[in-house]
Amino acid sequence: MTTDNNKNNDFLNAMKGVNPIEQSNRVQHKKIKPSTRPTQSLRDSKQVLVDMLNEPDDLSSIATGDELFFARDGLQHKVIKRLKRGELSIQAELDLHRLTKKEAREAVVEFLHYCTSNNLKQIRIVHGKGHGSPGKIPILKTLVNHWLQQRDEILAFCSARPCDGGTGAIYVLLRNTRK
Repeated sequence: MTTDNNKNNDFLNAMKGVNPIEQSNRVQHKKIKPSTRPTQSLRDSKQVLVDMLNEPDDLSSIATGDELFFARDGLQHKVIKRLKRGELSIQAELDLHRLTKKEAREAVVEFLHYCTSNNLKQIRIVHGKGHGSPGKIPILKTLVNHWLQQRDEILAFCSARPCDGGTGAIYVLLRNTRK
């Protein structure tokens, strides 16, 4: 009968001259901290913005006239007056010239998401006058007018002064998104 000591000695004798393998077949787990950014929430918010900017079935059903103007109820008359005069400092601008309807919609969604994320309040969107469109109809102007009125964060917008694009651009006033 062998004792435990003999078993250990037999094992040690059998292992003499054996070198350990340098590569391990074990997976090294790195501790990864989860991101503090709510990525799914941001994706959901962005998709909501895309869904909100639906396109009207018939563009001719939307009357735009030459000058655009929209304001939410309760907005101070003084603020509207300053917006119309172009007295508010523009913090960001988006130019939609030469974009298709789909590209313009995506650009508006991304731009508004950027502006609200960065708490920008006064922006300008250049939509053009439609001179390059078939029939010289201001398609993007009509769509932008329609899209922006659907958005809760839009407090007001109006056609820009001639030096800032006139009826081919709008000043937009955004709601304060900080809580």
